[in-house]
Amino acid sequence: MASSAFVTVDAGSQSLRACLIDTQGTLLYASRSDYEPFISDEPGQAEYKAEQFWTACCDAVGSVVRFAHQHQITPAAIGVTSQRASVVVLDANGTPLRPVILWSDQRRCVPPESLGMTGVGMRVIGVHRTVRRFQSDAESNYLALTEPEVWEQTHKMLFLSGYLNYRLTGLFRDSVANQVGYVPFDYRKQQWADAQKWHWRALPFLRPSHLPELIAPGTPLGELSASAAEALALPSGLPVVACATDKACEVLGAGCTQHDQACLSFGTAATVNLTVERYVEVERFVPAYPAAISGRFLCEEQTHRGFWLVSWFKKEFALAERQQAHRDGVTPESLFDSFLNQTPPGAEGLVAQPYWSPGVRVPGPEARGALIGFNSQHTRAHVYRALLEGLAFSMRQSLEKIERRTGQRAVSIRVAGGGAQSDAVMQLAANVLGRTVERGHTHEASSLGAAICCAVATRAFSDIHQAVTAMTHRGDAFTPHAKTAKMYDRLYRSVYTSMYARLKPLYHALLNLMDRTE
Repeated sequence: MASSAFVTVDAGSQSLRACLIDTQGTLLYASRSDYEPFISDEPGQAEYKAEQFWTACCDAVGSVVRFAHQHQITPAAIGVTSQRASVVVLDANGTPLRPVILWSDQRRCVPPESLGMTGVGMRVIGVHRTVRRFQSDAESNYLALTEPEVWEQTHKMLFLSGYLNYRLTGLFRDSVANQVGYVPFDYRKQQWADAQKWHWRALPFLRPSHLPELIAPGTPLGELSASAAEALALPSGLPVVACATDKACEVLGAGCTQHDQACLSFGTAATVNLTVERYVEVERFVPAYPAAISGRFLCEEQTHRGFWLVSWFKKEFALAERQQAHRDGVTPESLFDSFLNQTPPGAEGLVAQPYWSPGVRVPGPEARGALIGFNSQHTRAHVYRALLEGLAFSMRQSLEKIERRTGQRAVSIRVAGGGAQSDAVMQLAANVLGRTVERGHTHEASSLGAAICCAVATRAFSDIHQAVTAMTHRGDAFTPHAKTAKMYDRLYRSVYTSMYARLKPLYHALLNLMDRTE
C-alpha cells in the first residue's frame, strides 16, 4: 500500500465525501457524511446552515485520517472541491451571518436599473435581458435589497469552496477555478473583472473587498491552521491546495484534458464538457468556465436537473423498490435497471424533455419538463426509461452544439458521476449518442481531480499531464448496438430536437399564467 496520499473533500449537493487517493489514482478509502434536509421555509428557498458543511467535513475527513493512521499512510496535502455557486456571507470575525444560499435556490430580486449607458448598448446587441437575469439572480443584490441588515455586516462573500478553504487555513482565498456564479469574474481573463466592466454596475452593492484572493488551481493555497488541524486530526501546516469546482475536477479526474476528449457527467446536474485552450462561448454571452488546469477553459452545456430526475422518480413512483432496497440492504437505484429490462428502446413512443428546471438562454427561464406520447400501455417502467432517454438526448444535443461551436469532434467520450455505475445506463447512453462511451476507473472522479491538483502542487509530478497519465485509467467501454442506435437517431432527429421549439410558446403561456395567479 502507498506510503503517502492526498486527502480530498468533495462537498456535494446532498452529502460531503472525503477520500484518500494515492499517486497511482487508487482510491484507498472514502467516507461520506450526509447533510440534514435543506431549509425551505418559503417557495424557492434552498439553504443549509454553514456549520453543517464544516461538521460534515470534520466527520468525513476524521474517518479518512483514522484509516490513514491505521495503515501508516502520511497525507501529503488536502484539497477541496465543491458544488458550484452556493454562497456564504461572513462577518469581520469570519462567522457566517446567515445560512448558505444553495445553487438550487430559486428566489429572485428585482434590482434597480444600474447599468447606465452599458445597459443601452446591451439592449442594442440583444443581451440586456440576460444581464437583468444576472442581476436578479445575484445573491449580493438579493441580500442587499431584502436583508440589508445582513449585508451591512458582510465582510466577505464566498462560494462554499472559499468558505471551506477559509475553515482550513484561516485565509480568505479560493481557487480561480471555483468562480462560477453571480460574481464580477472575467471568465476570459480568469480574474476579477476590471473596475470599468459591466459586472460591477450589475452588482452595485458588491465591493472588491468583499471577495477572496484568487489562487491558480494546482498550486498551494495555504497551510492547515492549528485549529483546523486539531478538528481534523491532521498535522498543522499541511499544504492546502487550490483545486476547482466539482464539475471541473470531475473532467480532470476523468482524464479529459485534450480538446478532442469529452466528459459527460451523469450527476445531479448532467453536463457535457470539453477542455479547450482558447476562450469559446458555446452559447453567446454564456461564459466558458475555468478548467482545473490553470489557464484552460471548459466549454460546458448543462441539463440542470440531470440524474436528479432519478431521485425524483424514486421519491414519486418507486415506493416498492425503496421498501425492497431497505429489506435487501441495497440502494433503490440498483433495482431500477429492471425497468430498462421491462421496456424496449424508445419507451414505445414516450419521449421526455428533461427541463424540470429552467435555463438561462437555451432553454430559457420559461422552460419546463415534458413527457409526450402517452397511451394506455405505458407504465412507470416506461416513464423511467423515457426520463433516461430524454437526458441522453439532451446530452447528445449539448455535445453536438459544443462540437459545432469549437469545430472539434470528440473522438473519446468518458462518463463520470453516480449514474455511470449502471451498465444498463451506460449502454443506453452509447446507443443514444451513437458512439462508444467509457467509464473512468473510479466513480469518485471529482475527488480524483482534486487529488491530481494536490499531486501537482506538492511536486509529486512535474506537470499536470504527467499526473493525469499516472492517476487516471480507462474503465469499461460500451459500444452502440447498430439497430438500436439507428432507431434512436430517427427519434432524436424527428421528435426530440423539435420539442423545445414546439412547446416553448406553451411554456411562456404557463409562465405568464402562473405569474398572474401568484
